[in-house]
Amino acid sequence: MTQDEMKQAVAIAAVEMIQPSLESSSIVGVGTGSTANFFIDELAKVKHLFDGAVASSEATAERLKSHGIPVYDLNGVNQLDFYIDGADEFNDKLQLIKGGGGALTREKIVAAVAKTFICIADETKQVELLGEFPLPVEVIPMARSHVARQLFKLDAQPVYREGVVTDNGNQVLDVHNLSIDAAVALEQKINNIVGVVTNGLFAERSADVVLMGTPNGVETLRLG
Repeated sequence: MTQDEMKQAVAIAAVEMIQPSLESSSIVGVGTGSTANFFIDELAKVKHLFDGAVASSEATAERLKSHGIPVYDLNGVNQLDFYIDGADEFNDKLQLIKGGGGALTREKIVAAVAKTFICIADETKQVELLGEFPLPVEVIPMARSHVARQLFKLDAQPVYREGVVTDNGNQVLDVHNLSIDAAVALEQKINNIVGVVTNGLFAERSADVVLMGTPNGVETLRLG
């Protein structure tokens, strides 16, 4: 089974997981990235069951709309039972690194609102220790150098993601050389640096479920 086939398998599994609740959970939160795109394509097949979606990026909003799925502003949504998104890495605590596509802030906001966060990923994203994938940090443009200096103090190597502007008009630093064994503490520490919008650690709000694609099928991972 190829990586794309594993991504499609977890996308199908995610739709099957939420489908019984779709009529009562009329708005679905949808993430950003290649695996999320597979999910959007599968979600479109049952679009008659629910009202619409909240998108975590402009790119996701456009893909949803291309399938005829209405996209709502999160401020106008009273309830969000499910958020479905991919990950760049996840560990056995279902803590994640996200933001390789630059949508980390909006992804984190939608995840915070949702009752259930379902992460869909293939087995290559599972790690024992987070940090091999560079940790994205969204920063206010005028603070980029200040934030980078503070990150250097954490024995990390921040690299400016040149040419990238987030949907919020900000810039991204990718932090290399991290071995993250205390993800919640590091998430808080980085977020407390003046000029940081947020970082790509999803530890305080981890996934509730990970649907992991493997060559032998989809495994469902839950805490406990």
